[in-house]
Amino acid sequence: MGMPDVVRHWTREEVLALPEDGTRYELVDGELLVSPSPRFPHQRAVRELTFLVGPYVEAHGVGEVIFSPSDLDLRSGHLVQPDLFVVDRATLRGAGDWSDVGIPRLVIEVLSPSTARYDRITKRRLYQRVGVPVYWVVDLDARLVEMWRPEEAAPGIVDGTLTWQPEPGVPPLRIDLPAFFRGILDRS
Repeated sequence: MGMPDVVRHWTREEVLALPEDGTRYELVDGELLVSPSPRFPHQRAVRELTFLVGPYVEAHGVGEVIFSPSDLDLRSGHLVQPDLFVVDRATLRGAGDWSDVGIPRLVIEVLSPSTARYDRITKRRLYQRVGVPVYWVVDLDARLVEMWRPEEAAPGIVDGTLTWQPEPGVPPLRIDLPAFFRGILDRS
């Protein structure tokens, strides 16, 4: 006897209608991704990345740093809440809804035990498919960053200096990862 198909295909509208209960709901290819609130080191890492990326983005006029919750659509009917992302200023002008934001220039996810599979596989495939130019997966346990681009089958693994240059002619952002991870994980 065959088993019935119990997998439900969710829509963006159904996910947006879920109650605001402190749980993080995302939607990729009809699959509902559910995550608990992040742990303290995760949030500390997101805060520090905001402090590092935000001033660079502002100083060079390359966009605006936004963090979750966000309900991004990525022009695809999906719903994702990246920990941190950079969007062009021109894209944000007139944006009245998250579905108006478009494709970020940079997306950053900090791994948590409950989100590692989603961040590394499910969401990464979506980000590549829709053309997010650069996607960073920050692994606090391994003290490294996986850097993905749309056309790549494997990430660049960075554990020294992380570099991002959103436009030619703009000096690159450089993040000393050993110092970053020490500041996040080695505080007493």
